[in-house]
Amino acid sequence: MYKLTLTALALVLATAASAQQGQPGGHFVDNWDQDGDGAVTLAEATDRRDMVFGTFDANEDGFLDAEEYDLFDEARANDMADNGGHGAGMQRLGQGLMRDFNDTDGDGMVSKDEFLTRTGDWFAMIDTNGDGVVTTDDFGTP
Repeated sequence: MYKLTLTALALVLATAASAQQGQPGGHFVDNWDQDGDGAVTLAEATDRRDMVFGTFDANEDGFLDAEEYDLFDEARANDMADNGGHGAGMQRLGQGLMRDFNDTDGDGMVSKDEFLTRTGDWFAMIDTNGDGVVTTDDFGTP
């Protein structure tokens, strides 16, 4: 299971100099595209969301409680601020990571199953052209 460490957080949310720097969605694609082909598939998104969940599930109980989700929210906000994450495409991306989106049973905690099950809906939100992959084209032009 993943531990919440600065190193893990860096691996999940940050990247070195981006090949797509300045391109809306470039930071996301650089981080979530595991095979380096410039496109994020649903399988890659699911794997990455699993990693993200494990990173923030500090007590490894299979749930993101309020405190853990607050840390996740803070890390995402910092990442967005550091990487110019603005615009409609990034807002759609962010919506699918929000607590309310993922807490499908409304109990105030997000289980790993809830988080991973919502991947398909989230992916469809950001795959604006419906081609089955997310590229920088899905985020608009700079």
